[in-house]
Amino acid sequence: MMALEKYQKIIQGKVRDVYELDEDRLLFVTSDRISAYDVVLKSEIPEKGKILTALSLFWFKKLEHICKNHLIDVNFPTELEEVREIIEGRYMIVRKYQVLPIEAIVRGSAWKEYMLQGTVHGIPLRPGFKKGQALDMPLFTPSKKAKPGEQDENIHPKEASNEIGEKHAKEMERISLLLYKEACAYAKEKGVIIADTKFEFGVDANDHLVLVDEVLTPDSSRFWIYDSVDGEPYSLDKQYIRNWLEAENKTGQKDVILPESIIYQTRQRYIEVYEKLTGNSWTKKNAIKK
Repeated sequence: MMALEKYQKIIQGKVRDVYELDEDRLLFVTSDRISAYDVVLKSEIPEKGKILTALSLFWFKKLEHICKNHLIDVNFPTELEEVREIIEGRYMIVRKYQVLPIEAIVRGSAWKEYMLQGTVHGIPLRPGFKKGQALDMPLFTPSKKAKPGEQDENIHPKEASNEIGEKHAKEMERISLLLYKEACAYAKEKGVIIADTKFEFGVDANDHLVLVDEVLTPDSSRFWIYDSVDGEPYSLDKQYIRNWLEAENKTGQKDVILPESIIYQTRQRYIEVYEKLTGNSWTKKNAIKK
């Protein structure tokens, strides 16, 4: 984003770019890029970055009584007026924290590993689960963050203590499960199942955990329609793209161009889950801003 070049870009992620505003604040800008199987595709999904940002802001507010988050302000700052057209609707100004090198994944459903070994992240489960069936209770299944271009490593929950210390590992598990359970109860009322999700945490000056990055978006979660879980779940997330890549034998390939029909359907699913969860019309929300 050329107009933002006056700010130091400290992270260029697969989807999100992070700029340093000053020693205390960061600017998160979420693009329309989409990644699958750790590869950024050549195609983009129109307005995807805005949808992810809007959902994160919604969940940060809704869950702030459980865990402090990194969000500073949602009002547009005058210092960024010259880049308003580029970032409006897809930015967050957040406080800097030391981010822990563990992703906190919570699963309410799992299949591939269970089908092969009867376990999830090495945790034994009872026999008899079916595809799309909810687990008896959600599981905390962390992963160790990999270097850029490499795949994150799934680890047993006990191993998280080796990476971030027992105190932070236990608190991460406790908070992650609380966030997930509350979000699931709310989503169920809206007809949506949160099959699994990923949280990320930083540490503040008092050594307390802070919720950072994105929260409960179609990029970081698997969302299913509540009455569609018999057989293949109807997903409102990027699983639709993963399925297409698998069917076309393109998993892990670079510079993949998606068919227009796949781009359209993915965008519609992202909009649908936003509207179901927030109760707001995406079209009206964006029409007001124009």
